[in-house]
Amino acid sequence: MVYNNILETIGKTPLVRLHNIVSHIPAKVYAKLESFNPGLSAKDRIALHMIERAERLGQLLPGGTVVDATSGNTGFSLAMVSAIKGYRCVLTVTNKISEDKLNNLRAMGAEVILCPKDAKPDDPRSYYKMAESLAKQIPGAWYVNQNFNTDNGEAHYLSTGPEIWEQTDGEITYLIGSASTGGTLCGSGRYLREQKPEMNMIAVDAYGSVLKKYHETGVYDPNEIYSYNIEGTGKNIIPANVDFELVDRFVKVTDKDSAFKARELARSEGILAGYSSGATLQCLEQIKDELTEDDVVVLIFADHGSKYVTKVFNDEWMRQQGFMPAETPQETPKPATTNDGGVLC
Repeated sequence: MVYNNILETIGKTPLVRLHNIVSHIPAKVYAKLESFNPGLSAKDRIALHMIERAERLGQLLPGGTVVDATSGNTGFSLAMVSAIKGYRCVLTVTNKISEDKLNNLRAMGAEVILCPKDAKPDDPRSYYKMAESLAKQIPGAWYVNQNFNTDNGEAHYLSTGPEIWEQTDGEITYLIGSASTGGTLCGSGRYLREQKPEMNMIAVDAYGSVLKKYHETGVYDPNEIYSYNIEGTGKNIIPANVDFELVDRFVKVTDKDSAFKARELARSEGILAGYSSGATLQCLEQIKDELTEDDVVVLIFADHGSKYVTKVFNDEWMRQQGFMPAETPQETPKPATTNDGGVLC
Protein backbone atom coordinates (compact mmCIF):
# COMPACT_ATOMS: atom_id res chain seq x y z
CA MET A 1 0.00 0.00 0.00
CA VAL A 2 1.23 3.51 -0.83
CA TYR A 3 0.62 6.41 1.60
CA ASN A 4 0.50 10.12 0.87
CA ASN A 5 2.56 10.97 3.96
CA ILE A 6 3.89 9.43 7.16
CA LEU A 7 0.84 10.50 9.17
CA GLU A 8 -1.37 8.08 7.25
CA THR A 9 0.59 5.15 8.75
CA ILE A 10 -0.45 5.96 12.34
CA GLY A 11 -2.50 3.28 14.13
CA LYS A 12 -3.45 -0.34 13.40
CA THR A 13 -0.53 -1.58 15.50
CA PRO A 14 -0.07 -5.34 16.07
CA LEU A 15 -1.15 -7.37 19.08
CA VAL A 16 1.49 -10.02 19.77
CA ARG A 17 1.25 -12.96 22.16
CA LEU A 18 4.04 -13.29 24.73
CA HIS A 19 5.46 -16.71 25.61
CA ASN A 20 8.81 -17.14 27.35
CA ILE A 21 8.60 -14.20 29.75
CA VAL A 22 5.09 -15.22 30.91
CA SER A 23 5.52 -19.00 30.82
CA HIS A 24 4.78 -19.15 34.59
CA ILE A 25 1.48 -17.29 34.17
CA PRO A 26 -1.63 -19.34 33.25
CA ALA A 27 -3.39 -16.57 31.28
CA LYS A 28 -2.94 -15.73 27.62
CA VAL A 29 -0.88 -12.54 27.59
CA TYR A 30 -0.65 -10.18 24.62
CA ALA A 31 1.29 -6.98 24.00
CA LYS A 32 -0.17 -4.06 22.07
CA LEU A 33 2.98 -2.83 20.31
CA GLU A 34 2.53 0.91 19.92
CA SER A 35 6.16 1.15 18.79
CA PHE A 36 4.88 0.19 15.33
CA ASN A 37 3.56 3.72 14.91
CA PRO A 38 5.91 5.85 12.75
CA GLY A 39 7.04 7.91 15.74
CA LEU A 40 7.64 4.67 17.68
CA SER A 41 5.00 5.37 20.34
CA ALA A 42 1.30 5.57 21.17
CA LYS A 43 1.59 9.35 21.26
CA ASP A 44 1.40 9.60 17.46
CA ARG A 45 -2.32 8.93 17.78
CA ILE A 46 -2.99 11.81 20.16
CA ALA A 47 -0.65 14.30 18.46
CA LEU A 48 -2.42 13.97 15.12
CA HIS A 49 -5.91 13.92 16.67
CA MET A 50 -5.35 16.94 18.93
CA ILE A 51 -3.65 19.06 16.27
CA GLU A 52 -6.30 18.35 13.65
CA ARG A 53 -9.08 19.14 16.13
CA ALA A 54 -7.34 22.42 17.05
CA GLU A 55 -7.18 23.24 13.34
CA ARG A 56 -10.89 22.58 12.90
CA LEU A 57 -11.71 24.78 15.91
CA GLY A 58 -9.49 27.60 14.65
CA GLN A 59 -7.20 27.36 17.69
CA LEU A 60 -4.16 26.57 15.51
CA LEU A 61 -3.74 28.61 12.36
CA PRO A 62 -1.30 28.23 9.42
CA GLY A 63 2.21 29.26 10.44
CA GLY A 64 1.37 28.85 14.14
CA THR A 65 3.43 27.33 16.93
CA VAL A 66 2.67 24.11 18.82
CA VAL A 67 3.73 24.25 22.49
CA ASP A 68 3.61 21.55 25.16
CA ALA A 69 5.28 20.00 28.19
CA THR A 70 6.39 16.44 27.48
CA SER A 71 8.36 13.48 28.83
CA GLY A 72 9.55 12.98 25.25
CA ASN A 73 7.18 10.77 23.29
CA THR A 74 4.30 13.20 22.88
CA GLY A 75 6.82 15.87 22.00
CA PHE A 76 8.36 13.74 19.27
CA SER A 77 4.93 13.00 17.82
CA LEU A 78 3.92 16.67 17.97
CA ALA A 79 7.18 17.61 16.24
CA MET A 80 6.57 14.99 13.55
CA VAL A 81 3.05 16.23 12.84
CA SER A 82 4.26 19.85 12.95
CA ALA A 83 6.98 19.09 10.42
CA ILE A 84 4.42 17.71 7.96
CA LYS A 85 1.95 20.54 8.53
CA GLY A 86 4.45 23.40 8.67
CA TYR A 87 4.17 24.46 12.32
CA ARG A 88 6.92 25.59 14.66
CA CYS A 89 7.19 23.23 17.65
CA VAL A 90 8.42 24.35 21.08
CA LEU A 91 8.66 21.78 23.88
CA THR A 92 9.55 21.82 27.56
CA VAL A 93 11.01 18.68 29.15
CA THR A 94 12.49 17.72 32.52
CA ASN A 95 16.20 17.05 32.78
CA LYS A 96 15.53 13.37 33.54
CA ILE A 97 14.73 12.84 29.85
CA SER A 98 17.01 10.30 28.17
CA GLU A 99 19.69 11.65 25.86
CA ASP A 100 18.19 9.53 23.09
CA LYS A 101 14.79 11.21 23.42
CA LEU A 102 16.35 14.66 23.61
CA ASN A 103 18.34 14.10 20.43
CA ASN A 104 15.27 12.68 18.68
CA LEU A 105 13.22 15.78 19.52
CA ARG A 106 15.87 18.09 18.12
CA ALA A 107 16.35 15.90 15.05
CA MET A 108 12.65 16.35 14.28
CA GLY A 109 13.08 20.13 14.39
CA ALA A 110 11.64 20.83 17.84
CA GLU A 111 12.99 23.64 20.01
CA VAL A 112 13.58 22.09 23.44
CA ILE A 113 13.78 23.80 26.83
CA LEU A 114 15.17 21.74 29.74
CA CYS A 115 13.55 22.24 33.16
CA PRO A 116 14.55 20.84 36.59
CA LYS A 117 12.92 17.46 37.24
CA ASP A 118 12.39 18.19 40.94
CA ALA A 119 10.53 21.49 40.42
CA LYS A 120 7.02 21.38 41.93
CA PRO A 121 4.14 21.67 39.42
CA ASP A 122 3.36 25.27 40.40
CA ASP A 123 7.01 26.35 40.30
CA PRO A 124 7.61 28.74 37.36
CA ARG A 125 10.65 26.60 36.51
CA SER A 126 8.59 23.40 36.15
CA TYR A 127 8.10 22.10 32.66
CA TYR A 128 4.33 22.55 33.03
CA LYS A 129 4.49 26.23 33.98
CA MET A 130 7.27 26.92 31.48
CA ALA A 131 5.11 25.57 28.64
CA GLU A 132 2.14 27.68 29.78
CA SER A 133 4.32 30.77 29.91
CA LEU A 134 5.83 30.18 26.46
CA ALA A 135 2.40 29.64 24.92
CA LYS A 136 1.34 33.07 26.22
CA GLN A 137 4.53 34.76 25.03
CA ILE A 138 4.78 33.34 21.49
CA PRO A 139 2.44 34.97 18.92
CA GLY A 140 0.15 32.42 17.25
CA ALA A 141 1.00 29.71 19.77
CA TRP A 142 -1.38 26.91 20.68
CA TYR A 143 -0.83 25.17 24.03
CA VAL A 144 -1.55 21.45 23.58
CA ASN A 145 -1.86 20.79 27.33
CA GLN A 146 -1.89 17.02 26.87
CA ASN A 147 -2.58 16.31 30.56
CA PHE A 148 -5.84 18.24 30.58
CA ASN A 149 -6.84 18.22 26.91
CA THR A 150 -9.42 15.43 26.81
CA ASP A 151 -8.91 15.01 23.06
CA ASN A 152 -5.91 12.98 24.28
CA GLY A 153 -8.12 10.20 25.65
CA GLU A 154 -10.61 10.54 22.80
CA ALA A 155 -7.88 9.63 20.29
CA HIS A 156 -7.48 6.24 21.96
CA TYR A 157 -11.23 5.80 22.46
CA LEU A 158 -11.64 6.16 18.69
CA SER A 159 -8.66 4.01 17.64
CA THR A 160 -6.68 1.95 20.16
CA GLY A 161 -9.69 0.61 22.06
CA PRO A 162 -11.54 -0.61 18.95
CA GLU A 163 -8.33 -2.19 17.62
CA ILE A 164 -7.80 -4.19 20.84
CA TRP A 165 -11.46 -5.28 20.89
CA GLU A 166 -11.24 -6.54 17.33
CA GLN A 167 -7.82 -8.17 17.78
CA THR A 168 -8.94 -10.14 20.86
CA ASP A 169 -12.33 -11.02 19.35
CA GLY A 170 -13.84 -9.43 22.43
CA GLU A 171 -12.23 -11.97 24.76
CA ILE A 172 -10.08 -9.48 26.70
CA THR A 173 -10.48 -9.74 30.50
CA TYR A 174 -7.61 -7.51 31.68
CA LEU A 175 -6.19 -4.27 30.27
CA ILE A 176 -2.94 -3.15 31.90
CA GLY A 177 -0.95 -0.06 31.06
CA SER A 178 1.03 2.78 32.57
CA ALA A 179 -0.83 5.81 33.83
CA SER A 180 0.78 9.15 33.09
CA THR A 181 -1.46 11.61 31.26
CA GLY A 182 -4.02 8.80 31.34
CA GLY A 183 -5.03 9.14 27.72
CA THR A 184 -3.77 5.81 26.37
CA LEU A 185 -5.05 3.57 29.15
CA CYS A 186 -8.29 5.36 29.99
CA GLY A 187 -9.23 6.23 26.42
CA SER A 188 -8.75 2.64 25.28
CA GLY A 189 -10.31 1.31 28.48
CA ARG A 190 -13.42 3.45 28.16
CA TYR A 191 -14.21 1.94 24.77
CA LEU A 192 -13.49 -1.61 25.97
CA ARG A 193 -15.61 -1.18 29.10
CA GLU A 194 -18.55 -0.08 26.98
CA GLN A 195 -18.28 -3.38 25.13
CA LYS A 196 -17.47 -5.51 28.20
CA PRO A 197 -18.31 -3.91 31.57
CA GLU A 198 -16.73 -6.75 33.58
CA MET A 199 -13.27 -6.23 32.08
CA ASN A 200 -10.55 -5.50 34.65
CA MET A 201 -8.49 -2.36 34.17
CA ILE A 202 -5.23 -1.88 36.04
CA ALA A 203 -3.11 1.28 35.95
CA VAL A 204 0.64 1.06 36.54
CA ASP A 205 2.05 3.76 38.82
CA ALA A 206 5.53 4.69 40.02
CA TYR A 207 6.88 5.21 43.52
CA GLY A 208 7.17 9.00 43.70
CA SER A 209 3.80 9.54 41.96
CA VAL A 210 0.56 10.79 43.54
CA LEU A 211 -1.89 8.80 41.42
CA LYS A 212 -2.36 5.59 43.46
CA LYS A 213 -3.02 7.36 46.74
CA TYR A 214 -5.35 9.86 45.05
CA HIS A 215 -7.32 6.95 43.54
CA GLU A 216 -7.65 5.24 46.92
CA THR A 217 -8.32 8.27 49.14
CA GLY A 218 -9.25 11.23 46.94
CA VAL A 219 -6.39 13.12 48.60
CA TYR A 220 -3.63 14.83 46.64
CA ASP A 221 -0.65 14.22 48.91
CA PRO A 222 2.54 16.16 48.08
CA ASN A 223 4.42 13.89 50.49
CA GLU A 224 4.03 11.11 47.94
CA ILE A 225 6.16 13.02 45.45
CA TYR A 226 9.85 12.34 45.00
CA SER A 227 12.18 11.82 42.08
CA TYR A 228 12.06 8.56 40.13
CA ASN A 229 13.49 7.27 36.86
CA ILE A 230 10.63 5.61 34.95
CA GLU A 231 9.47 7.80 32.07
CA GLY A 232 5.84 7.85 30.98
CA THR A 233 4.56 6.37 34.25
CA GLY A 234 3.09 8.28 37.21
CA LYS A 235 2.50 11.99 37.79
CA ASN A 236 2.99 14.74 40.36
CA ILE A 237 -0.29 16.31 39.19
CA ILE A 238 -3.81 14.93 38.65
CA PRO A 239 -4.40 14.89 34.86
CA ALA A 240 -7.92 15.25 33.50
CA ASN A 241 -7.37 12.25 31.24
CA VAL A 242 -6.97 9.85 34.16
CA ASP A 243 -10.48 8.50 34.75
CA PHE A 244 -10.24 7.30 38.34
CA GLU A 245 -13.75 5.83 38.29
CA LEU A 246 -12.85 3.71 35.28
CA VAL A 247 -9.65 2.24 36.74
CA ASP A 248 -10.12 -0.73 39.09
CA ARG A 249 -6.83 -0.17 40.87
CA PHE A 250 -3.35 1.29 40.63
CA VAL A 251 -0.27 -0.88 41.17
CA LYS A 252 3.07 0.71 42.01
CA VAL A 253 6.31 -0.69 40.62
CA THR A 254 9.94 0.22 41.27
CA ASP A 255 12.47 1.77 38.91
CA LYS A 256 14.78 -1.22 39.30
CA ASP A 257 12.20 -3.97 38.69
CA SER A 258 10.83 -2.12 35.67
CA ALA A 259 14.28 -1.69 34.14
CA PHE A 260 15.13 -5.37 34.48
CA LYS A 261 11.76 -6.40 33.03
CA ALA A 262 12.39 -4.27 29.93
CA ARG A 263 15.80 -5.93 29.51
CA GLU A 264 14.34 -9.40 30.06
CA LEU A 265 11.63 -8.73 27.47
CA ALA A 266 14.22 -8.00 24.79
CA ARG A 267 16.21 -11.15 25.50
CA SER A 268 13.29 -13.53 25.96
CA GLU A 269 10.77 -12.27 23.39
CA GLY A 270 12.91 -10.27 20.94
CA ILE A 271 10.85 -7.15 21.68
CA LEU A 272 12.82 -3.98 22.38
CA ALA A 273 10.30 -1.89 24.30
CA GLY A 274 10.59 1.15 26.54
CA TYR A 275 10.91 1.70 30.29
CA SER A 276 7.15 1.99 30.88
CA SER A 277 6.65 -1.32 29.07
CA GLY A 278 9.00 -2.88 31.61
CA ALA A 279 6.87 -1.28 34.32
CA THR A 280 3.73 -2.80 32.79
CA LEU A 281 5.33 -6.24 32.71
CA GLN A 282 6.37 -5.85 36.34
CA CYS A 283 2.78 -4.98 37.23
CA LEU A 284 1.68 -8.21 35.54
CA GLU A 285 4.22 -10.09 37.65
CA GLN A 286 2.83 -8.56 40.82
CA ILE A 287 -0.79 -9.52 40.06
CA LYS A 288 -0.11 -12.91 38.42
CA ASP A 289 -1.60 -14.96 41.27
CA GLU A 290 -5.12 -13.70 40.51
CA LEU A 291 -5.00 -14.79 36.86
CA THR A 292 -6.42 -18.02 35.47
CA GLU A 293 -6.16 -19.90 32.19
CA ASP A 294 -9.45 -18.30 31.14
CA ASP A 295 -8.01 -14.80 31.26
CA VAL A 296 -6.91 -12.82 28.21
CA VAL A 297 -4.54 -10.04 29.27
CA VAL A 298 -3.53 -7.11 27.06
CA LEU A 299 -0.48 -5.10 28.06
CA ILE A 300 -0.03 -1.71 26.42
CA PHE A 301 3.63 -1.32 25.40
CA ALA A 302 3.66 2.40 24.76
CA ASP A 303 6.97 2.95 23.01
CA HIS A 304 10.21 1.52 21.58
CA GLY A 305 13.32 0.61 23.52
CA SER A 306 15.58 2.49 21.12
CA LYS A 307 14.60 5.61 23.08
CA TYR A 308 16.36 4.19 26.16
CA VAL A 309 19.62 2.68 24.89
CA THR A 310 21.65 5.14 26.99
CA LYS A 311 19.58 4.33 30.08
CA VAL A 312 17.78 1.04 30.73
CA PHE A 313 19.77 -0.89 28.12
CA ASN A 314 23.11 0.60 29.17
CA ASP A 315 24.98 -1.39 31.83
CA GLU A 316 26.90 1.65 33.07
CA TRP A 317 23.69 3.64 33.62
CA MET A 318 22.19 0.65 35.46
CA ARG A 319 25.26 0.56 37.72
CA GLN A 320 25.04 4.30 38.34
CA GLN A 321 21.47 3.85 39.61
CA GLY A 322 22.58 1.03 41.90
CA PHE A 323 20.57 -1.52 39.91
CA MET A 324 23.63 -3.60 39.01
CA PRO A 325 26.81 -4.22 41.04
CA ALA A 326 29.91 -2.22 40.20
CA GLU A 327 32.34 -3.94 37.90
CA THR A 328 35.22 -5.67 39.66
CA PRO A 329 38.54 -4.52 38.19
CA GLN A 330 40.17 -7.38 36.34
CA GLU A 331 43.85 -8.02 36.96
CA THR A 332 45.94 -8.17 33.83
CA PRO A 333 47.26 -11.73 33.62
CA LYS A 334 51.02 -12.00 33.87
CA PRO A 335 52.68 -13.50 30.82
CA ALA A 336 53.99 -17.02 31.19
CA THR A 337 57.78 -17.30 31.15
CA THR A 338 60.32 -19.97 30.29
CA ASN A 339 62.89 -21.29 32.78
CA ASP A 340 65.48 -18.84 31.46
CA GLY A 341 63.18 -15.84 31.91
CA GLY A 342 61.92 -15.61 28.32
CA VAL A 343 58.26 -14.84 27.57
CA LEU A 344 56.12 -17.56 26.04
CA CYS A 345 54.14 -16.37 23.02
